[in-house]
Amino acid sequence: MHIEVTDLNIYEYDSNTPFNLSNQQLDDHVLLSFDTVYEPDVPEAKRVLVHYYEAENPWMNLIFLHGIGNGHIRYLMWFGQYFAKHGINVYFLIHPYHLERGKPEWTGGEPFYHHSPAHCIVRFHQAIKDVRRTMDLIESSPESAKLPTSLMGFSFGGMIATMTLALDKRLKSGILAFTGGDWRWINWHSPYLGPVREGYAKYSNEWGCKDEELCVKLRNKSRSQIAQLKSIDDIFTLTPSCFHYDPLSYAKFVSQPVLMFQGVFDKIIPAQSYAGVYELLPSAKKVTIPSGHKSSYVYRRIIGHSCVKFFEKNMNRKTSEVSDEANEFGRV
Repeated sequence: MHIEVTDLNIYEYDSNTPFNLSNQQLDDHVLLSFDTVYEPDVPEAKRVLVHYYEAENPWMNLIFLHGIGNGHIRYLMWFGQYFAKHGINVYFLIHPYHLERGKPEWTGGEPFYHHSPAHCIVRFHQAIKDVRRTMDLIESSPESAKLPTSLMGFSFGGMIATMTLALDKRLKSGILAFTGGDWRWINWHSPYLGPVREGYAKYSNEWGCKDEELCVKLRNKSRSQIAQLKSIDDIFTLTPSCFHYDPLSYAKFVSQPVLMFQGVFDKIIPAQSYAGVYELLPSAKKVTIPSGHKSSYVYRRIIGHSCVKFFEKNMNRKTSEVSDEANEFGRV
């Protein structure tokens, strides 16, 4: 037996909710904190945390989304410093259930690892709401509101970014780095998803999914219909309900220009997962990097350089001199 999920408007929220904003000066940036527009799983997550890197003469804003897990977040904050040096205000958002927004014993993002679609739908859309509230915060400042805002996400952050770009057209462009969609490939083939596979084997879920063969059978009909969807709301007619938080379902509604990075040797995000999303994006270019998933950090300057050039082109800005990263890889 499966449960009917009535999440048609799960992505909506009250944008008039007070922020109750506070800020804390850190070494080279400011930590912003404001209230969530939802009730999270744990009290630690009730405040959204955003590390704000302010550029000296900004020409755009960028909301940056990290991947799942606490271990890599500090490394990715390098991009906040890098982009700020190139005139981009960076809002580095900490996802729900990570670092100070999670339990001290957590390794980061535990509530996102679950075998039940009904459970995951809520948590994924909580993360999306945090991004949109960060956009609201940007618009509440007269100076920041004058500048165009884009969105960039790594890995899990790229999944949240794909969905948010489809839902919120205030965002002018997107960077999707080392990410993808189609839960069939991620849940059953990514080495990170062992806990989810254990949940399937032990508990199944509300759709009776317990192995890859059944997963493919359950998803087959809706998977073939994704390219023909007419609106965001149509996503919520798909069954099983894992499609309701699958970046694959949202990709065709990302009308903004997108730059996608793929790691040639990435085992965390299977190639089929990359391809599924990329093929549905209406206006995307792809850059291939000769790396795995985590080792992509070695190419951070190449990635940063490519992003700056992409933003400049799509915002009709005069090309700057970014001299420290002369070479780019495999633009498709």
